Amino acid sequence: MEELKNCPICGSEKHSVFLTCTDHFLTKEKFTIVKCDKCGFTFVNPRPEQSQLAGYYESTEYISHSGTSKGIVNSVYKFIRNYTHKAKLKLVTKYAKGNKILDIGCGSGELLSLFRKIGWETLGIEPNQTAREFAVKQYCINVYEEAHLKEIDDGMMDVISMWHVLEHVSLLNERMQEVKRVLKDDGVLFIAVPNRISFDATHYGEFWAAFDVPRHLYHFTPETMGELIKKHGFAIVSFLPMKFDSFYVSMLSEKYKNGSSNLLKALYTGLKSNIKANSRRHDHSSMIYVIRKK
Repeated sequence: MEELKNCPICGSEKHSVFLTCTDHFLTKEKFTIVKCDKCGFTFVNPRPEQSQLAGYYESTEYISHSGTSKGIVNSVYKFIRNYTHKAKLKLVTKYAKGNKILDIGCGSGELLSLFRKIGWETLGIEPNQTAREFAVKQYCINVYEEAHLKEIDDGMMDVISMWHVLEHVSLLNERMQEVKRVLKDDGVLFIAVPNRISFDATHYGEFWAAFDVPRHLYHFTPETMGELIKKHGFAIVSFLPMKFDSFYVSMLSEKYKNGSSNLLKALYTGLKSNIKANSRRHDHSSMIYVIRKK
């Protein structure tokens, strides 16, 4: 296990136990989430060493790397994914000033294939070999291992996206530095992450599926995301909700808490989460941050 001495965002050495969570998805191990006493950022500490983390994804049930539609949760995930990919395409084209996109954590390549169909130059980074090979074979797009990120030329990309990826990245600040290097000065960065102060997060507590320890190493709020972005010379242009996430996460959370994915209870909790977030503007289950260089 690796223990972080300093907060990844503000560098403070002072942090307190925030929550103890179980890896409900795979190993049933318990992990501690700590909260920085200075900036409020929450992160898993101690955590598996970087070389060990891949083992926590080794399951055919890990949906983002799987094409299966077996079971209600997987079916719902695929339905939502197909819908949201089209929404992401519309969002990106609204803000982009060019047509070169790098999708980090592109999974099996469905989103990049949509961009390719409308004539964009596409590049993907995906650490999972099975997903990477599927994307190359199925969609004929260029997808590489994470090490390839360092080989991309400075200022090459008009758009960089990380959809539910940043919370998984071991070297958080190094990744933000690499992204800034590769992005054009007038480029746009899209980051989507779960929001630990959403209603569904509070409602489910340690059973909230988006804690997903230890695969999710960091647990952001709009405030701590703002601090990370500012630290690396970026500014948030806009933020938008991912309203479907509250329903999907609630389904998984019901399963973790009660042993079954109670659809009605999950729908009710997801709807309540969205309603409460609408009144506060930025407390949805997951948030998209639209970001540019300062």
